[in-house]
Amino acid sequence: MFNYQTDWLSKWAVYTPNKFFLREYNRDLRWTFKQFNERTNALAAHLVTNFNIKIGDRIAVFSKNRAEFVQLFLAAIKCGAILVPLNFRLTARELDLLINDAQPKLFLFEEEYRNEVIKLNSLKRVEQSETINEFTHFLIDDFTDYKFIPEKTFGESDVCMILYTAGTTGLSKGVIINHRMLMWNAINTGLRLDLTSSDHTQSYAPFFHTGGWNVLFTPFLLHGASHTLIQNFDAELILKLMEEEKSTIMFGVPTMLQMMSDLKNFETANLSSLRYAIVGGAPMPIPLINIWHKKNVPIRQGYGLTEVGPNCFSLHQDDAIRKKGSIGFPNFYIEAKIIDDNGNECKLNEVGELLLRSPVVTDGYWGKAEETKKSITDGFFHTGDLVRKDEENYFYVVDRKKNMFISGGENVYPAEIEKFLYTHNSIKEVAVIGVPDSKWGEVGKAFVVIKNNEQLSREEIINFCVGNLAKYKIPKYVEILDNIPKTDAGKINKLKLLELHNQHK
Repeated sequence: MFNYQTDWLSKWAVYTPNKFFLREYNRDLRWTFKQFNERTNALAAHLVTNFNIKIGDRIAVFSKNRAEFVQLFLAAIKCGAILVPLNFRLTARELDLLINDAQPKLFLFEEEYRNEVIKLNSLKRVEQSETINEFTHFLIDDFTDYKFIPEKTFGESDVCMILYTAGTTGLSKGVIINHRMLMWNAINTGLRLDLTSSDHTQSYAPFFHTGGWNVLFTPFLLHGASHTLIQNFDAELILKLMEEEKSTIMFGVPTMLQMMSDLKNFETANLSSLRYAIVGGAPMPIPLINIWHKKNVPIRQGYGLTEVGPNCFSLHQDDAIRKKGSIGFPNFYIEAKIIDDNGNECKLNEVGELLLRSPVVTDGYWGKAEETKKSITDGFFHTGDLVRKDEENYFYVVDRKKNMFISGGENVYPAEIEKFLYTHNSIKEVAVIGVPDSKWGEVGKAFVVIKNNEQLSREEIINFCVGNLAKYKIPKYVEILDNIPKTDAGKINKLKLLELHNQHK
């Protein structure tokens, strides 16, 4: 078997030792590839020598984005440990479930979360725990020409990370991320985005989410590109940094791009260095695409999921308007097919479930053989997303299979209704769910955020749908909100919306 070069940092430390690699904005710390590699070698040795970390041991990290987190990931790559990023917004009860599942040998936490950490029952079964702040000196101290020799050369199937899915439908599952996935995702991304070592971006997606590591960070690392690390999303700060640092690519979900475009200084900001903005997580409304296009920032929409890549599909910026709503084509080394409920391949424009086969497909869920077996068939991962393919072979996400509801025997896809409601000039944000109904089984309910200084009644929203949507698709209920609840990944949280419905009905 070919052994992959897994330690990309050490390679760039040789190729471009003095090239800028990483900046942490909050503490204004910065490193070249050589500096960061030497310091990370020292940390890897520290983990092996002083914490007895062996190949396959898990290191759980409960922290916001910070340079120590990046260094721990790259040190784990060097010594064969498995990084387990934990969502810093979770409660002690939720964290106990994940820690008991991953069974880490070492638990690291940010000092500000100490009061939450002392509530964890699961730490009784963890050998060692420490604050992540104890590792800060590995970022700052001088380790000139420090080298670390790993115990073995790691291959494609060696696990380097476990990422827990959002768990919106139940207990979170730990997605196994191995070196094969990282490399082929980075290759796919580089091919579709034309990445080079001259690229620069701001990194602010949380590290407990695949977007934080694998949308741009690891592909940029493979290509020798650079980042500025920000603790969390701050629209005003990011707009400022993109201008100052002459960023070439940005990544965000539509909500983030909306917040940036709402800023007073958006129109005057110089974003001429941006080749494009990468958008994922949800379809971007056409009016918002137009706002960014007027700034001469092309929009590259895509599609992905933690278990596959996550950079699976990409729509070229030239097609952003012509193929509105499309996710484009599968990336280079991804095979896609659409099947019906009987497992037969769908015809053009027929809606079915998307299956993906590729070197970027996970080997499965950590410690969950049955769930893995259900999700992967003949190497094809069942995404749970309903899609269709048009006459030009462009793919469109219709909805999540679990979001679809049946009203009076008819399949209803909330995403289709949302897409139409976004065409109303007064609607800023919308989400539709199915709710129980004694007559029809289920009916639609739309949650709507109205644009500032605009007025729109529930009746006007329903009347807007009449004649434009089939009767069974028209929401029976409309609730107007100030904000639509989101998950930690920035996606609309439809479970929270169902809770709101149950509270207000």
